[in-house]
Amino acid sequence: MSNTVLMILNLLCGVALFLYGMSSMGDGLKKVAGNKLELILYRLTNSPLKGFLLGTAVTCVIQSSSAASVMVVGFVNSGMMKVSQAIGVILGANIGTSITGWIICLSYLDNAGGIASFLSSATITAVVAIVGIILKMFGKKEVYAHVGNILLGFAVLMTGMSVMSQAVSPLRESPFFIDMMTSLNNPLLGTLFGVAFAAVLQSASAAVGVLQALSTTGAIAFGAAFPMVLGISVGASAPVLLAAVGANKNGQRTSFLYLIVAVIASILALVGFYGFDLVFHFDWMDKTMDPFSIAIMNTLYRAITMSLLLPCVPLLKKLMFIVIPKSEKDEESTAEFDKLEDRFLSNPQVVYEQSMQVMESMAKKAKKNVLRALNLLDSYSSEGYKKVVELEQTLNKYEDKLGGYLMKLTVAGVSEEQGKIINKALQAISDFEKMSDYALEIANTAKKMHDANQKFSLKAVDELTVVETAIEEIVTITVNGFINNDSKIVKSVFPLKDLVTMNCNEIKKRHVLRLRSGECHTEQGLALYDLLNDMLHIAQHCASLSLDIIKMDEKEFNLHRFLRKYQAENENEYSDLLHQYEIKYSIQS
Repeated sequence: MSNTVLMILNLLCGVALFLYGMSSMGDGLKKVAGNKLELILYRLTNSPLKGFLLGTAVTCVIQSSSAASVMVVGFVNSGMMKVSQAIGVILGANIGTSITGWIICLSYLDNAGGIASFLSSATITAVVAIVGIILKMFGKKEVYAHVGNILLGFAVLMTGMSVMSQAVSPLRESPFFIDMMTSLNNPLLGTLFGVAFAAVLQSASAAVGVLQALSTTGAIAFGAAFPMVLGISVGASAPVLLAAVGANKNGQRTSFLYLIVAVIASILALVGFYGFDLVFHFDWMDKTMDPFSIAIMNTLYRAITMSLLLPCVPLLKKLMFIVIPKSEKDEESTAEFDKLEDRFLSNPQVVYEQSMQVMESMAKKAKKNVLRALNLLDSYSSEGYKKVVELEQTLNKYEDKLGGYLMKLTVAGVSEEQGKIINKALQAISDFEKMSDYALEIANTAKKMHDANQKFSLKAVDELTVVETAIEEIVTITVNGFINNDSKIVKSVFPLKDLVTMNCNEIKKRHVLRLRSGECHTEQGLALYDLLNDMLHIAQHCASLSLDIIKMDEKEFNLHRFLRKYQAENENEYSDLLHQYEIKYSIQS
C-alpha cells in the first residue's frame, strides 16, 4: 500500500514539474516574441488557410492549443477577429499542440542507441539547465533572461518526464494495470478515459505526456492508445470553455467551437478508423506503443482530421450560429465596449488600437450630439431633446469604460512614450465628453425657451445662426481630423476658434445695447449668454483636441516649446485662414 501511495505521489510530482516546465517555456517564448504573436494572429487571419497555418505555428511556439484558443476567444469577443477567422486558427492550433509530444521524446533518447546514446536525456537536461541559469542570472539584456526561462522550463519539463517514467516503471509488472490498459482497448471506454484525463490536467500536451510515460511500461497497445488520444483532444477543451464565462455571444461561439471541432474530429476518427478495421482487420491493433509511436500517432491524427475539416469552415460557422443563435441584441453589431478586452492588457499596442476604434465611435457620437443640440435651437422637439439626453448618457459610459481601460493598461506597465500617448488619449476622451456636456446645456436652454414660449429678436437669431454654423464646421473638422489623424486639416481649427471667440464677444456687446434700447428682454439675454458660452467652450475643446493631434504627429510633448515653434512656423497661414473665416462668418451690423 505504501509503495502504491509513493508511486502516485511521484507520478503527480512528475506531472506538476511537467506542467510548470511547459508553462515556463510558453511564457518565455511569448516574451521573447515581444507580444508579436497576438498581433500576427489577429492581423493575418483574413482567410481560413492563413488562420490554419498561423494557428499551427503560434501553438508550436507557445505549446498549448488551449492557450492559443483562449487568446482567439479574446480576439473574437473584442471584435478584432470574426468567428470565421477563428475557426481556421483553432483548427491549426489543434495540430500545433502535438509539437510537445516530440519534445518529450528527447527524454527517451537514452534507449535510442547509436549516436543518440551520446545525447541522453540526463545530459541534455543538465546542459540546458546550466545554460539557462547562466543566462537568467548573468544576462545583461532582458531577452537573455527570457531565453534563460525558456531553457530552464525545458529542463524542468524533461525532469518531470523522467520522474513520471520512473514512477510508473513498477506498473509494467502489475496485473491490475495491465488488465486496466487491456480494457481500454474498447474504443468507447478509451475515449471517455482520455476525455476525463485531459479535463483534469487541463492540457492535451500534459495528458499525452503522461500517456507517453505510461507507454514505457510496455502495457499500452495501439488499440488502447488511439481512443485515449481522441478523448484527450476533447477533454483539453475544458480551459477554453472556461474562457466563455463573461464573453459575448461570439466569444461563446468560439469557445464552444473548440469543443465541437474536437468532438467532430474524434467521431470522424472513430467511425473512419474502426470502420476500416472491420473491413481490413488491421494487424497492428495489438502493437505495443512507445513514446515515439504515440507522438507520431497524435500528430497524424490531428493533422489528418483538422485538414479534412478546413474546407468545412463555412459549415462550422453555420453550426456555431445554430448552437448559439443570434438575438435581437447580438453583441456582434451593438457592443462597442466588448472591444476593450482585459485579455490584451499585456500587449499595449493591441490595447491602444482597440481603444482608438472605440474612441472614434465616441468622437462621432459627440459630433452627432452637438449637431442635434444646435438643431433644437432652430426646430425644437421633445423627441430630439430626448435623443440628446440619451446620447449624453452614452458618452458618459464611454468616458468611464475607455478611461478605466486605459488606466488598467497604465497599471499593467507601459513605456514612457506609451504613457505619454495614453495621457493624450485620456485627455481626448475628456474633451469629447465635455463637448457632449455643453451640447446638453444647449439642449436644456432650447427646452426652457420652448417651454416658456420665449424667442430671440430677429437680429439675435441672425447673429446666433452665424456662430452655430461656425460651431458645426469646427466640430466636423476636429472629429474628421481625429479619426483620420490628419494634423494638416485641424490647423484651421485655431483661427476658427478665435473667430468664434471674437463673434461671441461682439454679440454680447450688441445684446447689451439691445437690452438698453428695449429690443430684447433680460430672460432672453441670459439664455443668449448661456448659449454663447456653451458654444465657446465647445470650440475650445475642439482646439484642445486639435492641438494634441498636431503634437502627436510631430512627436512634441512639451506644450510651451511646441506653441512657440508652431506660432512661428504658421503665422502667415493662420492670418490667411482667420481672414477667410472673418469673411465667411461675418456678423452684419
